[in-house]
Amino acid sequence: MDNLIPMFQSFLGLGATVILPVFIFILGLIFGCGPAKAFRSGLTIGVGFTGVFLVVGLLTENLGPAAHAMVENFGIHLNVIDVGWPAAASIAWASPVSALVLPVCLIVNAIMLFTKTTKTMDVDIWNYWHFAFCGAFVYTWTGSLVQAMIAAILFEIVVLKIADWTAPYMENYFELEGISVPTGSTCSYAPIGIPLIWLIQKIPVIKDLKADPDYIQQKFGIFGEPIFMGLVLGCILGALAGYTPGNIVKVGVAMAGVMVLMPRMVKLLMEGLIPISEAAREFLKKRFGEGHNIYIGLDAAVTTGHPAVIATALILVPITVFLAVIIPGNNVLPFGDLATIPFIVAMIVAAARGNIVHSVIAGIIVISLSLLMATAVAQFHTQMAIAAQFKMPEGTTMISSIDQGGNLIHFVIFKLFALFN
Repeated sequence: MDNLIPMFQSFLGLGATVILPVFIFILGLIFGCGPAKAFRSGLTIGVGFTGVFLVVGLLTENLGPAAHAMVENFGIHLNVIDVGWPAAASIAWASPVSALVLPVCLIVNAIMLFTKTTKTMDVDIWNYWHFAFCGAFVYTWTGSLVQAMIAAILFEIVVLKIADWTAPYMENYFELEGISVPTGSTCSYAPIGIPLIWLIQKIPVIKDLKADPDYIQQKFGIFGEPIFMGLVLGCILGALAGYTPGNIVKVGVAMAGVMVLMPRMVKLLMEGLIPISEAAREFLKKRFGEGHNIYIGLDAAVTTGHPAVIATALILVPITVFLAVIIPGNNVLPFGDLATIPFIVAMIVAAARGNIVHSVIAGIIVISLSLLMATAVAQFHTQMAIAAQFKMPEGTTMISSIDQGGNLIHFVIFKLFALFN
């Protein structure tokens, strides 16, 4: 086991832009695409995800420092630091559970596909860290590898079922046919956010408020286009951070770039995925008959370039900081996962058909609950980080994260195991 963990971590260190093309190439061969076609699809997907992650990097590199500056500008002090998903992922992969998660969860996914208990083929190997984190949390609490793996598998099963449930949004709203999103953070907020949208759209007056990108563009013309929305919202965020005029414009242009570039990167990604998806359908049709279809499970990053998703997220960044101050019982200072808000709200926005007002209202409720859950597990989250020899931020005594500490699925599973132990 001691040798297996470093090997496993080295493999994951290659990143999604290498791991995913390899898996896509193998799937292409299995589904009968032929070596050349399978290789081209895998390579195109790798290039597409490289572009997607570059744009996500553009988002986080500008949004993270702006959010941090905004917190300092307002003089906010809370005793639990949100260290963000990268820290949570590193803690997860440092656990002894991590070496077993990849093979076991791949087997579980295959069994569920064969038994038709899911339609999602989760090829997003990197994001198996969400399963590993849940398992690692339970392992630190119980010391039992068996219980830890049961927790990780439960997390995976719930995520796959939610990915199936939300797949129609991928096709009907994001126009990504044959795709689902089994990303742990995005799936966690769907069971709360989607019913909230249904409820919000029943409330008089509020239900009639229109604020989707198409309506905004129709109302404001060229100034309602996504590129201008990104510029304006980015500049507002920079101003709240107390930036100089030049840096305010810099953040605005970066957010405008995200609005324009992300959809083009996703289009390239889909170019590589379509041949594999079509081959998979034919493969399953021949062996199982009509009606047996699958979704290719990808990173939720493919949803984050939609104008309504970015706009909702940018509006929620300062609101999240404000919520952290006023919510009774919250001790988490939002920081690391503020740039993850586009992933949190993706399915909420899709359920709202891009209505930014409705999405923001639902987002406020969801993020409020997330902050309270992250606060509730902060002490144990910190113990887990220390056990994994995670380097704590200077001057910090307790950590948590909105992404995982405030993850509904993880929170419920952990509480169940805590109850029985």
